[in-house]
Amino acid sequence: MIGELQAALANILDLGGPVVAVLVVTSVLTLALVLYKLWQFHAAGVGRHRALSAAIDSWDEGERAQAARHLAESTSYLAPVIDRAMTQADAGNALVSQRLDAEAEARFARLEAGFKVLDMVAQLAPLLGLFGTVLGMIEAFRALQDAGSAVDPSLLAGGIWVALLTTAAGLAVAMPAALVLSWFEGRMHGERVFAERGLRIILAPAGQSDTGTRAHAA
Repeated sequence: MIGELQAALANILDLGGPVVAVLVVTSVLTLALVLYKLWQFHAAGVGRHRALSAAIDSWDEGERAQAARHLAESTSYLAPVIDRAMTQADAGNALVSQRLDAEAEARFARLEAGFKVLDMVAQLAPLLGLFGTVLGMIEAFRALQDAGSAVDPSLLAGGIWVALLTTAAGLAVAMPAALVLSWFEGRMHGERVFAERGLRIILAPAGQSDTGTRAHAA
């Protein structure tokens, strides 16, 4: 089984030339990066904010002790930021809010590391495949010229399908990369929305707003 796979891969590389070889290496590296990002997202607890969300909701209701208990149960990478927000919530300083936003953004940046590489693969792989196709077509027409009057139509057809192989390989690498990148970016957008809501609630909880309104009315 492994021998047959190696033989098929060697045949594809032989037909497609160096361009397909580059695309194969690119696909392997891209797969390794995707697997690493999936592990990183899982280890950081991306999307798993049940305890953290409960802590934020408890804080919003004025139950600070219960919020602290929920926060202690959270394994989210955002828990330290929320903890600092709760600690400094009474400061009422705009600089505190900016500092918390910056700390959350630093954590997002670590999770988004490698996104530009996936974007580059999604954009350049089809162009690399097209480049290989152009080179293949040049070689096919050169072979026709060398054949002179004894032109065999199968010679041109064979050259064309071999040339198009690189375009297909480029698209096969680019499309999954673009799909996975879109999924990653969607997850990170959701993380930003969650963090923004959580920080704003902690710095300006509903209970505090109600107290301020009653005091003003009095």
